[in-house]
Amino acid sequence: MNASRVAVLSDVHGVLPALEAVLAEPDVRAADLIAVTGDHVAGPLPTLTLDLLSSLENAVLVRGNADRELVALARGASETEIPDPIAPWAAAQLSDAHVGLLDSLPLTATVDVAGFGPVLFCHATPRDDEEVVLVDSRLSRWSEVFAGVAEQTVVCGHTHMPYVRLVDRRLVVNPGSVGMPYGSVGASWALLADGGVMLRRTSYDLDAACARIAAESGYPDAVEWADYFVRAKASDVDALRVFGPRDGRALDL
Repeated sequence: MNASRVAVLSDVHGVLPALEAVLAEPDVRAADLIAVTGDHVAGPLPTLTLDLLSSLENAVLVRGNADRELVALARGASETEIPDPIAPWAAAQLSDAHVGLLDSLPLTATVDVAGFGPVLFCHATPRDDEEVVLVDSRLSRWSEVFAGVAEQTVVCGHTHMPYVRLVDRRLVVNPGSVGMPYGSVGASWALLADGGVMLRRTSYDLDAACARIAAESGYPDAVEWADYFVRAKASDVDALRVFGPRDGRALDL
């Protein structure tokens, strides 16, 4: 698979209004490929979100930890490591076809992108869909999670905070989260084009999005969920306090 311009979306989490806003962006509409790096539907509008993503003719989707766990829940598992209590409800909304689609998603996908060469897309790391690396993770941690990885550009998601950094000459990109951003409101995504990376943020009507989720979701706590996550009540500091210890560091913020 080859592409010249790639729009990268991640962590939509069933927030359909945010996804629709990003897909309406001219640079997304003009992209050769839309790469969506996991955690697609663990949120308030799961089926409509997955229907829209699966209808995109130029998209490649990889599996996130929440996707894997929703499949397990839908097939009868009683426990999940997803901290958001919306997950069991979201899993119960999925049809057999939805579950099969999520279950079929690969852990990684590699695409030859003009100006970059082979680019590896994953959710958390190339070897695992839920382990944590952060923009300031120590080099030994990056070396550990990239062991055996040949690609010199890796695009990941999972932590809902956008960044671009070099790791021992390897370029690492995190587009942030479309549906559940930490630190600032709006739908975060990235564009790979002409050998460069642009981190982008799409503004959309948060009031209308929250009202739509409340009206259409069916999740009993949809109002509270949307107010907290769509309005990005969690800061980057809040997120780092949770994620930091999971990359093996001592907590020091």
